Amino acid sequence: MERRNLQLFDTASLYFRAFFGLPSSLRAQDGQSVNAVRGLLDFMARFITDYRPTHAAACWDNSWRPAWRVDLVPSYKAHRVLAGTVEVVPDELSPQVPLILAVLGSLGITVVGADDFEADDVIGTLATHAGIPVDVITGDRDLFQLVDDERAVRVLSVVKGVRNHEVMTDTALIAKYGIGGAGYADFATLRGDASDGLPGVSGIGEKTAARLIADHGDLEGVLAAASAKRLSPALTARLTAGIPYLGPAREVVRVRTDVPLEVTLDDLVLPTAPVQPEVFAELAELLNLGGAADRILAALALNA
Repeated sequence: MERRNLQLFDTASLYFRAFFGLPSSLRAQDGQSVNAVRGLLDFMARFITDYRPTHAAACWDNSWRPAWRVDLVPSYKAHRVLAGTVEVVPDELSPQVPLILAVLGSLGITVVGADDFEADDVIGTLATHAGIPVDVITGDRDLFQLVDDERAVRVLSVVKGVRNHEVMTDTALIAKYGIGGAGYADFATLRGDASDGLPGVSGIGEKTAARLIADHGDLEGVLAAASAKRLSPALTARLTAGIPYLGPAREVVRVRTDVPLEVTLDDLVLPTAPVQPEVFAELAELLNLGGAADRILAALALNA
């Protein structure tokens, strides 16, 4: 049987990392900064080269702060809002986003998004229903909840950098946190995440949250243990006080796996060369993509 595997790129997570990790002196012919464009291409080239996927998708935030999540927990990403629903984005990054879309389009790497959903939800849906081994490339720890050794879903985590990325499996998660992918969302709900405006349960940090899920299986098990007074009085008091938060927060933290997507696996076949070679060549010249263009072309050609 032909080997098939799918890479899902958490695109914004990666181009933000590229923007902050590469010098702004990388510029197009018109003087516009292109560090995010070049960095993203290099990241993709590296993972395609190292892991040789047959299919890939650049997953997109059509909504970076969906209203349904804000309705559940109003503080969700509130600190990142400039005005209304506009995300605070560095001035030199915003103009690069349409360039990223243009470059990916010319290469033929499918961009997948869905209105009212984040890229995480797109990734969760594709990973759950792909039916082939999946690698998720991201700097977002929340996507660890998708890890499933039985279904061959891994996360290639760039939290420590692309060069030092970690391959997160259930085995790796258990070694690191004491819980596997199935327990990660409830663990993250208890712990909270200040970067997303999610406070967690007051007084419960990462180690305690991990121990509670490891000992009691899931959030229901933890709350049942508290109700039955099988936990310390202090811990029971903290969990009881956190109950009004935990229900809504759990829905916010959980990655959706039921997003309506207008793509099939056949739409995600990774091209072996640009589908619009003249357009890509023009963009590579105008944007001074240089070696980044060469590396992504070489990576694609590996499956020829």
